[in-house]
Amino acid sequence: MSDPTEQNKTAGAGEAAAPEQSTGGAGGRHVRVVLVDDHRMFRTGVQAEIGQTEQTGVEVVGEAADVDQAVTVITATRPEVVLLDVHLPGGGGVEVLRRCAPLMADAEQPVRFLALSVSDAAEDVIGVIRGGARGYVTKTITGSDLVASVFRVQEGDAVFSPRLAGFVLDAFASTDAPPVDEDLDRLTQREREVLRLIARGYAYKEIAKQLFISVKTVESHVSAVLRKLQLSNRHELTRWATARRLV
Repeated sequence: MSDPTEQNKTAGAGEAAAPEQSTGGAGGRHVRVVLVDDHRMFRTGVQAEIGQTEQTGVEVVGEAADVDQAVTVITATRPEVVLLDVHLPGGGGVEVLRRCAPLMADAEQPVRFLALSVSDAAEDVIGVIRGGARGYVTKTITGSDLVASVFRVQEGDAVFSPRLAGFVLDAFASTDAPPVDEDLDRLTQREREVLRLIARGYAYKEIAKQLFISVKTVESHVSAVLRKLQLSNRHELTRWATARRLV
């Protein structure tokens, strides 16, 4: 499999490709996209699946693996659509959205965001939609459906995987939707992910393996969660998460 960072039209993680006008394929449709995900193999797979511009009309103009890289690449390339993972080093997808708010608000050349994540947790979906993303799809989506979703977001539509749309309706349409949880908002996206796994009974080593991080990093996240929530141990943490239906 070829590495997309070696192709002239695509920027590697932390690098940016200069904006370029093209008519592209797919019936003349064309959209410039940045991929933001901290797993290089996944970015490579997405690039291979949707980045054949003559066939799909999608031109991948940049990639990033963390929040700082994402903001740099997005600002430099000004894509029409950003495929954004929810869990990223440096503050998560919500932080990318916060720092790119002026680009989203640009009336002439808006940058639109489509969350693409393995997570289907309600708090992740609601968090990025509150942050300004135009949609949320999971990584089980097919390549053709992802291409269609990218073009819909480019056109200003909202796009959701079917089950996830209910989360958004509950949060924004219902008059008795629960208020924002200030305690939960103190946690970063990665800390929330560790919290959920701890509450489900995973050992530190299992969490480290699942999240591709070290056991020491897991311990640091758990300590931060306990400190921020003013809890004493993982048993109290589990009760806290269960009470909020995060498990």
